[in-house]
Amino acid sequence: MNIASMFFHQSVLITGGLGFIGSNLAHKLVELCADVTIVDNLDPDSGGNIINVEDIKADLKIIQADIEDEDQMKRAVRGKKYLFNLAGQVSHLGSMQDPFKDLNVNAMAQLKLLEVCRQNNPEVSIVFAGTRQVYGRPKYLPVDENHLLTPLDNNGVSKRAGEMYHIVYNRIHDMTTCVLRMTNVYGPRMRIKDDLLTFIGWWFRQLLEGKEIQIFGDGMQIRDLNYVDDVVDALLMCAVHPSARGKIYNLGGEPVRLLDLARLMIEVNGSGSYAVVPFPENRKRIDIGDYHGDYGLIKGDVGWQPQTPLREGIARLLEFYRVNKEHYL
Repeated sequence: MNIASMFFHQSVLITGGLGFIGSNLAHKLVELCADVTIVDNLDPDSGGNIINVEDIKADLKIIQADIEDEDQMKRAVRGKKYLFNLAGQVSHLGSMQDPFKDLNVNAMAQLKLLEVCRQNNPEVSIVFAGTRQVYGRPKYLPVDENHLLTPLDNNGVSKRAGEMYHIVYNRIHDMTTCVLRMTNVYGPRMRIKDDLLTFIGWWFRQLLEGKEIQIFGDGMQIRDLNYVDDVVDALLMCAVHPSARGKIYNLGGEPVRLLDLARLMIEVNGSGSYAVVPFPENRKRIDIGDYHGDYGLIKGDVGWQPQTPLREGIARLLEFYRVNKEHYL
């Protein structure tokens, strides 16, 4: 299947398109000569940043709106061939501090968007950005899609609701939907100004500013990471592949201990330091322990697997922020 040809001159909508993953996806789609529209509310608590599309803004349309704005979304979804639904509240701490906002963005707004699509463009192919957070603390590794779902925070609960609405609309309304449960995505254009959305972005900022990386716990926790270009590939492949219809897939990469991740980042950067520190109580309660995902299902169905080695991805990210850091602080 020639993925590039499937998007040539096709009309595409990206919700959350000014955020980290959405903007990288927009760059790729513009490169593929797609007709790209972005919807983003630029919530200051999100990763949305207009600078993320500064170099391609002449090649796309931007609508600043919430996805629960039905009038705006009716106009946005009409005529679209593909919808990449990346709008969401992704902060685990934020979900505990403001649970109703988390619920509204990740569940209610998703349901409203699906209803708008059902009523105005039921043929659109939708890929929804889910999260590995729905699994909670793993019972076994690697975690596959059959693992019990026991989320440890409100974000895991609301994201589970959002993904299931997408699956229900496939099963009941015969709409083309797919869910990707993402793990730690990293790369250019990610939020690094604080540690609210991702620990790894914050680690990179500390590294770039010559400050100490703080590793919570004992540093032996296992995680897996995906470079953003590989995640973009997964999104594109699932939007067009018939086997992905109505499916929920894990993404994932090679497992790495946090201590080893910090050491590798410092090595690639050429300088830096780290310290192992006790968990803050508010983070300890929602920490998932060890995690890495089994991506065998998506590999078997659509042929996706991560392509970017961790060392290479770290080097690319550092290079990007050495030039562009001022726009992300």
